[in-house]
Amino acid sequence: MIGRIAGTLVEKSPPQVVVVAHGVGYEIDVPMSTFYNLPRTGEPVELLTHLVVREDAHLLYGFLTGAERAAFRQLLRVSGVGPKVALAVLSGLSVDDLAAAVAAEDAASLTRVPGIGKKTAERLVLELRDKLPTTLPAAKSAAPHAPDVLNALLALGYNSREAAAATRDLPPDLALADAIRQALKVLAKP
Repeated sequence: MIGRIAGTLVEKSPPQVVVVAHGVGYEIDVPMSTFYNLPRTGEPVELLTHLVVREDAHLLYGFLTGAERAAFRQLLRVSGVGPKVALAVLSGLSVDDLAAAVAAEDAASLTRVPGIGKKTAERLVLELRDKLPTTLPAAKSAAPHAPDVLNALLALGYNSREAAAATRDLPPDLALADAIRQALKVLAKP
């Protein structure tokens, strides 16, 4: 199993990158969350990887953080979810957003990811519910009512990334209505 590759980033073509390590160029598919945070071509890079072996190919998937790779591996364990769908989920949602959606049992926000239908989103929520908290500590906010605030923001039309960012720093002692107001103020700032 190839677990990590360190080398020079020589090519970036979403969602694939090429990393040259000791004279060998590795084609690695990465989620957009990793792609946007990569250095410029020609600079050194280190990616955590997951190798998928199929009859017709050996495919490498790369991640900048252990949390992304752990979430990818958990997604692969869900029936009906393959590497391409798992990559799409991590490209459409950050690891924190995925954990928040699963914790809030918010299948609707998962259906916004291309390739995820209603049934798959419900299966993701059901099968990942007990598996993400240890891998994704950011899913637990300081505010005990953060999932309710998150759902309120999603109902108002904000996307899951915006809603998760607005609820991340809520104080635990706020009433629900005040927490929603404060989250809306955070979202109103340019």
